[in-house]
Amino acid sequence: MSDMQDYKSSLSDTSSRKFETFSYLPALSADQIRKQIEYIVSKGWNPGIEHTEPENAFSHYWYMWKLPMFGETDVTAILAEVENCHKAHPKNHVRLLGFDNFKQSAGAAMVIYRGKTV
Repeated sequence: MSDMQDYKSSLSDTSSRKFETFSYLPALSADQIRKQIEYIVSKGWNPGIEHTEPENAFSHYWYMWKLPMFGETDVTAILAEVENCHKAHPKNHVRLLGFDNFKQSAGAAMVIYRGKTV
Protein backbone atom coordinates (compact mmCIF):
# COMPACT_ATOMS: atom_id res chain seq x y z
CA MET A 1 0.00 0.00 0.00
CA SER A 2 2.98 2.33 -0.28
CA ASP A 3 1.47 3.78 -3.49
CA MET A 4 -1.36 5.36 -1.48
CA GLN A 5 -1.26 9.16 -1.47
CA ASP A 6 -1.51 11.06 1.81
CA TYR A 7 -3.88 13.99 1.38
CA LYS A 8 -2.61 16.75 3.61
CA SER A 9 -5.65 18.16 5.42
CA SER A 10 -5.78 20.29 8.52
CA LEU A 11 -8.33 22.12 10.58
CA SER A 12 -6.30 25.33 10.38
CA ASP A 13 -6.13 25.30 6.55
CA THR A 14 -9.76 25.32 5.39
CA SER A 15 -8.79 25.06 1.72
CA SER A 16 -7.08 21.69 2.37
CA ARG A 17 -10.14 19.95 3.80
CA LYS A 18 -11.79 17.00 2.09
CA PHE A 19 -15.54 16.47 2.47
CA GLU A 20 -16.59 13.38 0.54
CA THR A 21 -15.41 11.07 -2.22
CA PHE A 22 -15.58 13.61 -5.04
CA SER A 23 -13.48 16.16 -3.14
CA TYR A 24 -10.43 13.95 -3.71
CA LEU A 25 -10.92 14.19 -7.48
CA PRO A 26 -10.57 17.17 -9.81
CA ALA A 27 -13.63 19.43 -9.77
CA LEU A 28 -16.60 17.92 -11.58
CA SER A 29 -17.74 19.59 -14.79
CA ALA A 30 -21.31 20.84 -15.16
CA ASP A 31 -22.08 17.73 -17.25
CA GLN A 32 -20.64 15.40 -14.60
CA ILE A 33 -22.68 17.12 -11.87
CA ARG A 34 -25.79 16.73 -14.01
CA LYS A 35 -25.05 13.00 -14.43
CA GLN A 36 -24.70 12.59 -10.66
CA ILE A 37 -28.07 14.29 -10.16
CA GLU A 38 -29.59 12.05 -12.84
CA TYR A 39 -28.27 9.08 -10.85
CA ILE A 40 -29.85 10.38 -7.63
CA VAL A 41 -33.17 10.84 -9.43
CA SER A 42 -32.94 7.40 -11.10
CA LYS A 43 -32.59 5.76 -7.67
CA GLY A 44 -35.78 7.48 -6.50
CA TRP A 45 -33.88 9.45 -3.88
CA ASN A 46 -35.13 12.84 -2.75
CA PRO A 47 -32.71 15.72 -3.41
CA GLY A 48 -31.83 17.95 -0.49
CA ILE A 49 -29.58 21.01 -0.46
CA GLU A 50 -27.50 22.19 2.49
CA HIS A 51 -24.93 24.93 3.06
CA THR A 52 -22.49 26.06 5.73
CA GLU A 53 -19.56 28.39 6.32
CA PRO A 54 -16.18 26.86 5.38
CA GLU A 55 -14.96 27.06 8.99
CA ASN A 56 -18.00 25.03 10.15
CA ALA A 57 -17.92 22.39 7.43
CA PHE A 58 -16.80 19.63 9.78
CA SER A 59 -19.71 20.24 12.11
CA HIS A 60 -22.44 17.64 11.87
CA TYR A 61 -24.94 20.44 11.32
CA TRP A 62 -25.26 22.13 7.93
CA TYR A 63 -28.09 24.57 7.25
CA MET A 64 -30.92 23.15 5.22
CA TRP A 65 -31.86 25.13 2.11
CA LYS A 66 -35.64 24.91 2.10
CA LEU A 67 -37.17 21.45 2.54
CA PRO A 68 -35.87 18.41 0.64
CA MET A 69 -37.28 18.30 -2.87
CA PHE A 70 -39.57 15.32 -2.27
CA GLY A 71 -40.42 13.54 -5.52
CA GLU A 72 -38.57 16.03 -7.73
CA THR A 73 -37.29 14.36 -10.91
CA ASP A 74 -36.48 17.42 -13.03
CA VAL A 75 -32.69 17.70 -13.03
CA THR A 76 -32.83 21.28 -14.32
CA ALA A 77 -35.08 22.31 -11.40
CA ILE A 78 -32.69 20.68 -8.92
CA LEU A 79 -29.69 22.44 -10.48
CA ALA A 80 -31.57 25.75 -10.38
CA GLU A 81 -32.26 25.32 -6.66
CA VAL A 82 -28.58 24.52 -6.00
CA GLU A 83 -27.68 27.70 -7.89
CA ASN A 84 -30.24 29.72 -5.90
CA CYS A 85 -28.69 28.51 -2.65
CA HIS A 86 -25.22 29.41 -3.91
CA LYS A 87 -26.36 32.90 -4.95
CA ALA A 88 -27.99 33.47 -1.56
CA HIS A 89 -24.90 32.21 0.32
CA PRO A 90 -21.89 32.79 -1.97
CA LYS A 91 -19.32 32.42 0.82
CA ASN A 92 -20.69 29.06 1.97
CA HIS A 93 -20.09 25.50 0.85
CA VAL A 94 -23.18 24.09 -0.86
CA ARG A 95 -23.82 20.37 -1.03
CA LEU A 96 -26.46 18.20 -2.60
CA LEU A 97 -27.73 15.06 -0.89
CA GLY A 98 -29.86 12.22 -2.18
CA PHE A 99 -32.09 11.02 0.65
CA ASP A 100 -33.05 7.34 0.42
CA ASN A 101 -36.46 7.16 2.10
CA PHE A 102 -36.34 3.35 2.35
CA LYS A 103 -33.00 3.13 4.16
CA GLN A 104 -33.68 6.41 6.01
CA SER A 105 -30.25 7.78 5.17
CA ALA A 106 -28.37 9.81 2.58
CA GLY A 107 -27.52 7.62 -0.41
CA ALA A 108 -25.38 10.35 -1.96
CA ALA A 109 -23.71 13.57 -0.86
CA MET A 110 -21.48 15.92 -2.82
CA VAL A 111 -20.19 19.43 -2.33
CA ILE A 112 -21.07 21.31 -5.51
CA TYR A 113 -19.78 24.76 -4.51
CA ARG A 114 -16.89 25.45 -2.17
CA GLY A 115 -17.19 28.67 -0.23
CA LYS A 116 -14.50 31.28 -0.03
CA THR A 117 -11.92 30.60 2.63
CA VAL A 118 -10.55 33.38 4.78
